[in-house]
Amino acid sequence: MSKPSTTLIHHPYSPPRNFAAPQPGIYKASTVFFADVGAMRARDWKTKAGYTYGLHGTPTTFTLEARLATLEGGSDCLLVSSGLAAIALVSFAFLKAGDEVLIPDNAYGPNKALATGELANFGITHRLYDAMNPADLAAKLSERTRLVWVEAAGSVTMEFPDLPALVDVCRARGVMTALDNTWGAGLAFAPFDLDGTGQGVDISVHALTKYPSGGGDVLMGSVITNEPRLHQALKLTHMRMGWGVGVGDVETLLRALPSIALRYDAHDRNARVLAHWMQEREEIAQVLHPALPGSPGHAHWQRLCGEADRAAGLFSVVFDERYGAEQIDRFCDSLKLFRLGYSWGGPISLVVPYDIGLMRDASVARWPHRGTLVRFSIGLEAVEDLQADLAQALAAL
Repeated sequence: MSKPSTTLIHHPYSPPRNFAAPQPGIYKASTVFFADVGAMRARDWKTKAGYTYGLHGTPTTFTLEARLATLEGGSDCLLVSSGLAAIALVSFAFLKAGDEVLIPDNAYGPNKALATGELANFGITHRLYDAMNPADLAAKLSERTRLVWVEAAGSVTMEFPDLPALVDVCRARGVMTALDNTWGAGLAFAPFDLDGTGQGVDISVHALTKYPSGGGDVLMGSVITNEPRLHQALKLTHMRMGWGVGVGDVETLLRALPSIALRYDAHDRNARVLAHWMQEREEIAQVLHPALPGSPGHAHWQRLCGEADRAAGLFSVVFDERYGAEQIDRFCDSLKLFRLGYSWGGPISLVVPYDIGLMRDASVARWPHRGTLVRFSIGLEAVEDLQADLAQALAAL
């Protein structure tokens, strides 16, 4: 008879399989068992027909991947540890020494930092292009260009590019496009069908840290494609780099995902109220919000997102030039409900000041403002309370 320790480890009980509940089951595993050697040798980790090792997926991660692919209109999804890791996965999968990648000059800063760091070390060059000028992108494409990043809206300047035009420029030259779709979240527009004919970007990456999580407590990213060939190339790199995610975080995402549209719309409503209110303040030179007429790229947002009428919960403001950096820092420090912190999509409103000189590369595109730009991520607090907080902080100027 087996000793108790052995019996506990090899206990014969198996629960019945017909259990159903609102949330899917949580499977935590590194090791996966096979019925026999034949099954072990026949199992292919590159497909989702079975399981081989926890790093390649469990029923829990497969479920989240399938739901995220559906959200963005793609066919396949891979999970990584952060939004930046999703960007890195795409770059490492499709770029090699001698290749070139083009990045919008108003893109998410760490994407540019990756290009100037690791990609440059591997012999991959990059150039910045004016996201608001498709002709500038067309002029900078070369025989070495293998990948073009697009972002809508710019994560700090909130400029909304003519996304279909940028993609058309790349498609005409046979160059792959990858979209940072964290702002759109799969809700504001369909990344794989930008013009209603099924034409769109080749790859969509998403910082699940933001709206899919909704709690400000999870780091995760996704890479979604609509073409098996691209997915397989990404999956091979994903395996070789050893990227994986914690199943506890996957569980959190699965619980939060059903409410993403409700939360996204609530953030959006509050942001628009406050953005319109800030437009009327004499301290503010310009409010940057894609849904506001006069904001850079508003017409592009209207064409692409007008039917859904969604614009996330972010906006930035440019203060009148009479206010210096110290005064604007005082404004940020005076806020009570808005907390100083990066990211967005959580329940708590956030604020971050930025040096405008770092937002747009002067050699690429002339940015009309100087001084300090402040970005707001609007949370789920009562909008009246947020407005009162902004008013008292503006008084501190």
